[in-house]
Amino acid sequence: MKGLTLTILGCHSASPRADARPTAQLLDLSGHLFLIDCGEGTQVALRQKKIKFARIKHIFISHLHGDHYFGLIGLVSTMRLLGREEPLHIYGPKGIKEIITLQLKLGKSWTNFPLFFHELDQDVSVLIFEDDLVMVETLPLDHRIYTNGFLFKAKRGDRLLDRAAAEMAGISPAYFKKLKQGHNVPNANGDLVDHQSVTEPAKTPLSYAYCSDTAYLSSLPELISGISVLYHESTFLTAQQGLCERTKHSTAQQAALIAEASGVRFLILGHYSGRYVHLEEFREEALRYFDQVFLAEDGRCFRLLEGDGQQMVQI
Repeated sequence: MKGLTLTILGCHSASPRADARPTAQLLDLSGHLFLIDCGEGTQVALRQKKIKFARIKHIFISHLHGDHYFGLIGLVSTMRLLGREEPLHIYGPKGIKEIITLQLKLGKSWTNFPLFFHELDQDVSVLIFEDDLVMVETLPLDHRIYTNGFLFKAKRGDRLLDRAAAEMAGISPAYFKKLKQGHNVPNANGDLVDHQSVTEPAKTPLSYAYCSDTAYLSSLPELISGISVLYHESTFLTAQQGLCERTKHSTAQQAALIAEASGVRFLILGHYSGRYVHLEEFREEALRYFDQVFLAEDGRCFRLLEGDGQQMVQI
């Protein structure tokens, strides 16, 4: 059954610690494996999860603060050493190409595989990737430097065929594909059969919004309305909300208010400040405003099945 799997490779802010990695996530959606941000230690976390680097074809970098991309050059270099041949696409703020290519140049370690950079500088939401299965849009955020979140949306699949009903209606299996595509087809008597009488609408496709490093942004809910899963940074608790104004970060309460206003199904919190010892405090604060709250933790995986609006499981 189709679904969405999110693996938290790192979820803490600022510097890496012995027991905490900076931000990186792996999203498995409709057969795509997307890497989102790439803080230090990302490739080690990928190896611990036994993820084959060759499966990663698209990397999305939210902004050019080190805790979100300092692991990128190491990962690209390792891909080269492993003999990668498949192209790699990197999406990120203007400047990401210069940063990575300069390191490759000075190290005389140009990749043996095509490396494509898609630099971003728009301050509105734009479509940056699309194929038959998935589309990805930017989510402009409010941070100290140019920053984007990313909205990943699976496309709606074919209608679901009631095979028994189709056979009872005298429809040849040769027409089943057209029925699922929403076409009316003739039966054995030459009568046109309404596709809606023998099929059901496809399940609502899954979607994931990644919103890291941003102050509270009242315009955000309009861009992510009704999505399946929202990851929203929660660097601070409300008691330290004054720090949000200076650092352009959010509290757990503010993340929950965004989730509630957006009508999302599930909220995942992360990007915690190292000043906090008990992460459960973030969940407790958010639960006062939104009732489906999960905590990101290094190595934790979340799984949501297509059409399952009741439960997101941790695996």
